[in-house]
Amino acid sequence: MQKRARDRGLSPITRQFQKFVVGERTNINIDPSIHKGQPHVRFHGHTGTVVGMQGSSYLIDVMMGDMKKQVIVSPEHLRKSK
Repeated sequence: MQKRARDRGLSPITRQFQKFVVGERTNINIDPSIHKGQPHVRFHGHTGTVVGMQGSSYLIDVMMGDMKKQVIVSPEHLRKSK
């Protein structure tokens, strides 16, 4: 995973301070410049529901086919779903 040439460098710090509430839908969009709290690559681009918190990270339920998977993701790798 790499960023485009124009997007390289540090990400905005406001992404670390995002707040999500339980039940909110989020998109998992991995930021390759931040390795901490990064989910597995297979979850990139998936949409899930916030179930709770674990430390400063969020527990996200993601449907993979017929199975529901629970992923621990740092807020830098999440976007609010529209």
